[in-house]
Order: sequence, then structure tokens, then C-alpha cells
Amino acid sequence: MSEGRVNALRVRTPEGVSFVFQIASPVIRLAALVVDWGVVSAAWSVIAGFVQLLAPISEDFAGMVGIVGYFALSQGYRIAAEWKWRGQTIGKRLMRLRVVDEDGRRLTFPQVAMRNLLRFVDALPVAYMVGGVAATLSRRGQRLGDMAAGTLVIWEPLEALPDFESLRGEKYNSLRGQLPVVARLRQSVTPEVARVAWQALVRRGDLEAGARVQLFAELAGYFRAVTRVPAELSEGVSDEQFVRNVVDVLFVTRG
Repeated sequence: MSEGRVNALRVRTPEGVSFVFQIASPVIRLAALVVDWGVVSAAWSVIAGFVQLLAPISEDFAGMVGIVGYFALSQGYRIAAEWKWRGQTIGKRLMRLRVVDEDGRRLTFPQVAMRNLLRFVDALPVAYMVGGVAATLSRRGQRLGDMAAGTLVIWEPLEALPDFESLRGEKYNSLRGQLPVVARLRQSVTPEVARVAWQALVRRGDLEAGARVQLFAELAGYFRAVTRVPAELSEGVSDEQFVRNVVDVLFVTRG
């Protein structure tokens, strides 16, 4: 193991938000790799039957199609999954792993493609030996594909349920008691957006002033757009307080 190896890494995004990433261990990454290998193998067992239909025409051609097809399937699955699921495959989801940009920026498609296309180098000569040695020697547990793409594989611990009561504050919430408005909000706001809103409130102290104002302006604008809120209910209320009021009625206030 290299000197100075870190298990956690603090990253500050260009927007001024700080995150602490817990770097995934080689053991749990191997477990995710085995799961993904099983997924690809199961899919290939079906496709291989159709490839074998080419054997009577030419065994060499069938073999070539098989090699190219398996490569395309295995790499295509990982690239598509990590891009669609923001750095996760089925194996990574089960193991609570995620691929992230090492500098805290948004993960890009070229990064996803590069780290996966270089797997054939990391897999040399057998059993991911090159990648395993590189990850062991790397300070941040990166295999060659991660180094080239500028990515990290992190482990995401189970998230504790938020303490919504602590988000209520002492200010009067103009939305309480407005049952039609509350019903429309609960119907229109997706769980993903609601989670982003309460996370923004929890982490508001980590944001730089400009980023904080912009974030709550966008969230407040979204909530006002998805449901009709009477002007008198938000008049004189800051965007951050309005978001707090929405989170209150979405998660805390009942009835």
C-alpha cells in the first residue's frame, strides 16, 4: 500500500460546496465487479445462442462476432448504466458504490466511456491484476481507467432519516393550513426534488453566499412553477424561507 493512502477525501466544488467522499475498498469493488460480471454473463448466455446460428456459415465469422459482441455488451452495459444512473451499475448499486469526478464536478460521458474502455488494460494479464496493483499503489484507490478519466469510486453509507423538525425554524409558515396548496405540492413534487430541497437546507451552511442565493432561487422558482401558490402566501418571504416552508408542509406538517 502506498504511503499516504487516504480512506476519505474532501472535495470542494467550483460552486463552493464541500463534500467528503469515502473511498471504496478493493474488496467491495471486487464484489460489485462480480455482480456485474454475472449480469453480463446472464445476458450473453441468451445472445450467444443466436451467435451460434452463424457457425454453419463460418465458424471463424461466428467466433469473431462472438468476441466483438461480448466486448460491446460488457462495455456498453457498464457505460450506459453508469451514465444513466449517475456513476452506478447494478453491482455498484447493490454495494452502494458510485463513480464520481475526483474534483467534484459533474461526471461527464467521456469520463464514463474512458474509464470503462480502459478496463481491458486494467484486466491484464488476468483477473484485473494491472488494475488491482494500480489501485493498491494509488493514494486514492484509482485503477488506470480512473486515473485517465479523473474519477473515483466511492462508498455511500446508508443515509440517516433527516431531522425535519430541526428544519422548521421559528418563523411563521404561511403555507400551513392551506390544504389545497399543500395537496398540490405533495402531488406535483417528486421525491427526488423534495430530497434535494431538504438536503439544501441541511447543507446551506456549507454553501458560499452566491451559490446559496442562486440555489434557493432555483428551488423556489421550481416549486412556484409546479403548483399555483397565491401571491399573498409568499409575499415578503425570501426564497430560502419559502423552500423551508415547502419542506415543512411536504414532510413535517400533517393535516
